Amino acid sequence: MANKSPDMRAAGPMGGPGRGGPHGPMIREKPKDTKGTLRRLMRYIGSSRGLFIALLVIMLFVTILSLAGPALQANAIDAITLKEGQLHIDFEALLTILGAMVAVYVLSSVLTYLQQIFTARLSQTTVLRLRSDLFARMERLPIRYLDNHPSGDLMSRMTNDVENVSNTISQSIASLLSSVLTVIGSLVIMLYYNPFLTLVSLVTLPLSMVVSVKMAGFMRKYFMRQQVLLGSLNGHIEERITGYQTVMAYGQEQDTIDEFAQISEQLRRTGIRAQIFGGMMGPMMNVIGNLGFLLIAGVGGAMALKGAITVGVIQAFLSYSKQFTRPINEIANLYASIQTAIAGAERVFTIMDEPSEPDAGTVELADVKGDIDFDHVVFAYKEGEPVLKDFDLRVKAGQKIAIVGATGAGKTTVVNLLTRFYDIQGGAIRLDGVDITDIRKDSLRKNIAIVLQDTVLFSDSIAANIRYGRPEATLEQCREAAATANADTFIERLPQGYETHLAESGANLSQGQRQLISIARAVLADPRVLILDEATSSVDTRTEMHIQQAMLALMQNRTSLIIAHRLSTIRDADIIVVLEGGRIAEAGNHETLLGQKGAYWRLYQNQFAGIAT
Repeated sequence: MANKSPDMRAAGPMGGPGRGGPHGPMIREKPKDTKGTLRRLMRYIGSSRGLFIALLVIMLFVTILSLAGPALQANAIDAITLKEGQLHIDFEALLTILGAMVAVYVLSSVLTYLQQIFTARLSQTTVLRLRSDLFARMERLPIRYLDNHPSGDLMSRMTNDVENVSNTISQSIASLLSSVLTVIGSLVIMLYYNPFLTLVSLVTLPLSMVVSVKMAGFMRKYFMRQQVLLGSLNGHIEERITGYQTVMAYGQEQDTIDEFAQISEQLRRTGIRAQIFGGMMGPMMNVIGNLGFLLIAGVGGAMALKGAITVGVIQAFLSYSKQFTRPINEIANLYASIQTAIAGAERVFTIMDEPSEPDAGTVELADVKGDIDFDHVVFAYKEGEPVLKDFDLRVKAGQKIAIVGATGAGKTTVVNLLTRFYDIQGGAIRLDGVDITDIRKDSLRKNIAIVLQDTVLFSDSIAANIRYGRPEATLEQCREAAATANADTFIERLPQGYETHLAESGANLSQGQRQLISIARAVLADPRVLILDEATSSVDTRTEMHIQQAMLALMQNRTSLIIAHRLSTIRDADIIVVLEGGRIAEAGNHETLLGQKGAYWRLYQNQFAGIAT
């Protein structure tokens, strides 16, 4: 399907500039610094102090036991000597050493098993907190952010990126901590045995560091790009599956497949490069490690011939040298997964760093009447492109106000501003004389109910969906609300009635039935201000009549704002407001506006008489 420019994207669900497609702003996302991300991850890991300390203690003992092994082996070798051409074995010392080695290896195995248990608990506890914080942040993001970011990418961060962090913690945290302890312990013991041979074993260390740093520069770029493309692919899949009927209706299946293949191919190429660079690190470090192994063996052999050290010490040095370089090699081999986790964590923290929806209001509403005042309101989704220009409207409590106009005139924007999904740039909006920016958002929205064109239902029972805005409501109250909304008849005919479980988005109900349930939800919420946003535009004429009857019952004694394309649905509105270019072109009742033969008359003629303007 042809890609759309940012200015051509469809409006978001609440009239915003629209959600980015699979090639949206996320691909331009820049990675953050590794150190900062690691520090934040360590704070999450450190939040489980008990588990973390227990793991450190266990790993300390495991490291001590692993370091004791080569020393015992050296003593065992040195218990076998050659004196005057005769082989001499100190059996008593050898048996004692061998017994100690058995005890060390058995205890090490037991502690390693415990280490895995504590690592798994630490990993899952850490990821639980990370995922919970991310979801909590998503639930408090401004509508503007959600309107401009693809939902598939947000889902990818919640699932794929957090899972990458989880896998890396469970697989790598023990290795990384053990590596640090092993490096320190090996270095101390090697210095104790022979400082000169220790210096020889460190000759290859600078080379290892240079190679690691250089390779990291290549790898980081590709692993970050891989995560971004994965989010892009998820966004494409989610968007096309959601809109599958539209894809089929317009015969765009092949174009959709081709676009999917294009993104997949980009991900494949990037993934190959990432895996190649990630896979190269281990072999390169192994070559450097083997070079150091040869140096120790050669220099140590020469020193042993001169009587400076024993054969057992050479063997111990070879083991400790391997233990000294092994952590570096392990980190190198784990670098691919570590980079993936860091890339994922960066993307998670990017969302968590987004500011929450601002709410400076302190006023708690009580006994709301429903007087609304739009006082010369100015608003733009994008700077320099105002949607509302000097919008001025007074609505008295209990009035039914219809807002009509061409697509893009700013009708739904009025709803977004009244509910404070977006904040105005000029003018003021007041509810019962109180500026809505001074009202707590939860208090403001508790007194406003919205019935949208695209009904939002959840995978739960019908009763749970009806009481969504009033969780404490009884089943009898749900039935009364459904009766008011003309929904009780079809609900009672369902096999499980109000306990019928709905499929995703209520897919096992018709569009009209879903709309009636959403009206019942609004009835039960008992708001003082009601917003009907194209509530009947997606149903047939007969269903529209049932919905209109339900809406008439719902609008009784409530201030109602009705946004409609079908002018037949708003003839009996107290005031009809015609928006053109972000301003009120006309306002009045149905007969008055028809008599003026202005903007409303032209809209009416287009719908019912087919006369061109």
